Amino acid sequence: MIPSDISNHIVSLKERFEILERRLTEPDIFTKQIEYKEVSRERQRLIELLSTFDRWIAVLKQIEENKNILQTEEDEEMKQMVAIDLELLQKEVSVLENKVKIFLMPPDPNDNRDIIVEMRPAAGGDEAGLFAGELYRAYCRFAEIKGWKHELLDFTSNAVGGIKEVIFSITGDRIYSYLKYESGVHRVQRIPLTEAGGRIHTSTITVAVLPEAEEVEIDIKPDDLRFDYFRSSGPGGQNVNRTDSAVRVTHIPTGVSVASQQEKSQHRNKATALRILRARLLETKQQEEASKHADSKRKQIGTGDRSERIRTYNFPQNRITDHRFSISVFNIPAIMDGQMEDLFQEIMKADSERSLSELIGKTF
Repeated sequence: MIPSDISNHIVSLKERFEILERRLTEPDIFTKQIEYKEVSRERQRLIELLSTFDRWIAVLKQIEENKNILQTEEDEEMKQMVAIDLELLQKEVSVLENKVKIFLMPPDPNDNRDIIVEMRPAAGGDEAGLFAGELYRAYCRFAEIKGWKHELLDFTSNAVGGIKEVIFSITGDRIYSYLKYESGVHRVQRIPLTEAGGRIHTSTITVAVLPEAEEVEIDIKPDDLRFDYFRSSGPGGQNVNRTDSAVRVTHIPTGVSVASQQEKSQHRNKATALRILRARLLETKQQEEASKHADSKRKQIGTGDRSERIRTYNFPQNRITDHRFSISVFNIPAIMDGQMEDLFQEIMKADSERSLSELIGKTF
């Protein structure tokens, strides 16, 4: 039985879908590209939600029919077939219910954006840098599994092959909806390869996931920017380029500064620095807006601040714990190989279940 509050909410969403359908038939929308894109995305999302909801109803109906057959059918072979089918339907209905609940959550306006990810070691020295490198490769592997494209924007290594800093982008379908949960402090507990005494060390790294901004969203005045040019450097600070190809751009009103030295071309490094700067300014703008409206969603999934501890990777126990939702999963080697889908689905499910009752309570 589908709860009446969810059914009532679906009715209002069907009315919303009809409004979107009519809007897309109006000629002037094609001259308003931003609105057209937003309406099309919302329409597609509602198509997926409503089709999933219809399937949920159909499966529930079939379950009731199968139960009735089991009560009245006398043929044992037929009853066995119906029982097997019923078991499959009950598994499917659980999956459909979770999907509907996730779909019912108001979409994060950033969910369809591409992202820029910044990773840095925090506490733990070289070991933190090594783990940062491993988690970076895990994200890249996950992107490959999902069919997304990742691009290295800036990279600085430490003396033992780990990472001092890495900045990279991922482009594809609904990336932010997955990776937005990664912002914060990741803690690792394990015995480092360099530890002769077999003691467990605790290290931390910070991850910042920024929704990528389009140029039209963040208006940056040329007079508000200061550019500094210098030579690229490698591990230990040695110069690896004889020309001043590295670029540092500073947004004077906010003091936000971004450096890029990955490319040999000064022009490309400048473009990359501006791309990262726009993402940081968009993040700042959205955080200010969220704080003004006391956004409860951010309180529930965490502040998203890179100083908030969100997850612990306990290698001796082969366990990963997400502290925001009290979720624990096992098999660290698989997850560090990019097999993160189940982890993210667990987090999204917990997030949606925590927020759904509040959403419906506000709606009705």
